[in-house]
Amino acid sequence: MGMANDVMTCTGQLSSLNELPSGGRISAQNDAQAVTAWLEEYVDSPQTWKAYRREAERLLLWLASQGLTLTSINRETLRRFEAFLADPQPSEQWIGPSKPRAHPSWRPFRGALSPSSRRQSLVILQGMFTWLVEAGWVNHNPFRLMRDKSRRLNNQRPRIERYLESDLWAWLWQWLNRPLKADEGSRARFEQARRRFIFGFAYLLAPRISEMADAHMGDFQRSEGRWWWHVVGKGSKMARVPLPDDMLDCLCQWRQVLGLPEHPDQFEVEAPVLRTLDGLRGLGHNQLYRLIRATFQQAAQTLEDNGGAPEHIAALRLATPHWLRHTSITHQAQSGISLRHLAESARHARLDTTSRYLHTEDHEWHREQQRHRLAASDTMPLKPL
Repeated sequence: MGMANDVMTCTGQLSSLNELPSGGRISAQNDAQAVTAWLEEYVDSPQTWKAYRREAERLLLWLASQGLTLTSINRETLRRFEAFLADPQPSEQWIGPSKPRAHPSWRPFRGALSPSSRRQSLVILQGMFTWLVEAGWVNHNPFRLMRDKSRRLNNQRPRIERYLESDLWAWLWQWLNRPLKADEGSRARFEQARRRFIFGFAYLLAPRISEMADAHMGDFQRSEGRWWWHVVGKGSKMARVPLPDDMLDCLCQWRQVLGLPEHPDQFEVEAPVLRTLDGLRGLGHNQLYRLIRATFQQAAQTLEDNGGAPEHIAALRLATPHWLRHTSITHQAQSGISLRHLAESARHARLDTTSRYLHTEDHEWHREQQRHRLAASDTMPLKPL
């Protein structure tokens, strides 16, 4: 059973709706199998594959509910699907909490998609249809009929807003380092040390959550007296990122908690960095995601109980693990790290992606704009014309 078989399992009801197209260049018997063939192109990039499967699956399940197939999609069908993404109804059929895919309560949506998420979905599906046209499975790409396609499918959001502002991050880091009560046991101390390391790792190196979960001790290596993090990132691209001194301190402290020598050895290639409560097994992607989300929620409750600013409380309640990457890159930019080096550390393929994190110029612009003032009435009395 390969990863892409999930699409076939969840959309098996589609098979009776399909008629095999003439001139097909793939071995598929129905839409689900055709989509599976497309997904196989991305098996070497698990996170991309997962995101693409989600969007393709939503489309296939919606088509099945409408008694339609990929070949029957026209401009009006696409318009209805776009509206469905904004409000999946009936909600009990489409929306539910996060559950394993085999669970009877699993649903394809956690809620209605935001404009940016709908745009991302359409971008992915446009690429899928381009591939299916070339494969001979469908004879046209309905996305080409969109009159305002360039706006609707432009996935370059103008700026990054999902990050913690500097004063909120400072409070959060202080809260993560708060002294524990004297009666707290060894488990509580381990969990606090793990949370502190996870958030320090995320803030100082801007990893994606999968990169954190998959990191091994041997990925931290010293070369000519300098420490680097070696990482396989998005698109299976290998990179190395300089370790700030604070990150090395965090790593050494975490290794001390685990009972390991102060510095990692490059031969610790099988030793996970993040670990479960036994201190041995690695922390899975979903476990890490839930841990970070739970930490944000606990922090929000603490801030609320202490009369914190409502906007800060709201930000913590909304924050997801990926906010930590946005926060790291934004704060690095604000600290004066050059755009070129910032792009290399963030492992962005394009500089314009990194430039979306540059908020410092906005602050300077806003400050300078304050020089443009209305004249005070006491310094410039009105005179008759």
